[in-house]
Amino acid sequence: MKTIKLRFNPGLREFEKLIESYGDKLAEELAKKLGKCYSMYKHDERFKKIFKIQATILRAIREYLDSRGFVEILPPIVGPTTDPGTKDVGQASIEFYGYKYKVMSGVILHKQMMVDILGKIYLFSPNVRIEPPETLLTGRHLAEFFRVDVEIRDATYYDAMEVAERLFEHAVNRVCEEHWRDLEAMGRILEIRRPPYPRLTYREALRVLSNMGYEVKYGVEIPWDQERVLSAAFETPFFIIDYPKESRDFYEREDPERPGILRDFDMLYPEGFGEAASGAEREYEYDKVVRRMLESGENPAKYGWYVDMLKEGISPSAGFSMGIERLTRYVCGLPAVWEARPYPKVPGIVPTP
Repeated sequence: MKTIKLRFNPGLREFEKLIESYGDKLAEELAKKLGKCYSMYKHDERFKKIFKIQATILRAIREYLDSRGFVEILPPIVGPTTDPGTKDVGQASIEFYGYKYKVMSGVILHKQMMVDILGKIYLFSPNVRIEPPETLLTGRHLAEFFRVDVEIRDATYYDAMEVAERLFEHAVNRVCEEHWRDLEAMGRILEIRRPPYPRLTYREALRVLSNMGYEVKYGVEIPWDQERVLSAAFETPFFIIDYPKESRDFYEREDPERPGILRDFDMLYPEGFGEAASGAEREYEYDKVVRRMLESGENPAKYGWYVDMLKEGISPSAGFSMGIERLTRYVCGLPAVWEARPYPKVPGIVPTP
């Protein structure tokens, strides 16, 4: 077995100690803390630094995308349908003038609509996902979070990966230029690495994990514990590409030359922080999308306007989404993602502001 040196960020080690210290009482302690987050923000200078850095990240994202011809659009908040989401993750619903509407958990379907019209788009999308309470222990899950969603008409997933890594580089550079004193005060040392970043296929990622003693069954999402270890084996962000079809949703495009393999990717941070972004080329042809829906157990009737749009015809596209709170957590080297935004909604922690 080949020995691979793992490099975990000190903030993640701090989170592990927090779990060891509180054990089963972590949720109870966190509820007390977040229930009075206003007091914490007022008296802890660290949070002022974090929120100012996050504002710079948001500005840098707009700066980069605007300068390259992307058009910012407004996000949907509720609708009759949203992305199907991840297994074991619930969706929030509301009664809306006699109809049952979903609170958005993703905007890929809406991006396919608008990129067909505008060519290159982005939006800051609020997402609500009812994560299982035990995901609290990963330190990287929120039930309410924001992402920058990017989509490009007539693009490949290689095009989308290039935008993702260049966007990340620009945001990190801007933070280092403007907040180096804040980062220094928080003990965060950021090593800026220029793209392109490494690309591994899904099969290669599983082989790397196997060499470290972790066996992952082919065809499933890489579990968080193994993703964390894989992330710690790299010194730069990196991509995992070409996931098997059974591991992902119907809107990710199957490679016509390699049946069963998707033209998609995840971008991961180094230092054990895990997933940074997720993207793909999109299935856009009506017959293929409906077939993929049925194969994955989805009912096409649930996706009324989307299926009607596909019948009318839309352009091919590729894109990605990058979590704002996770990016902030990585840049600042924070123990847990709930420190990376004001008034966080953490799985299983209620009530909080």
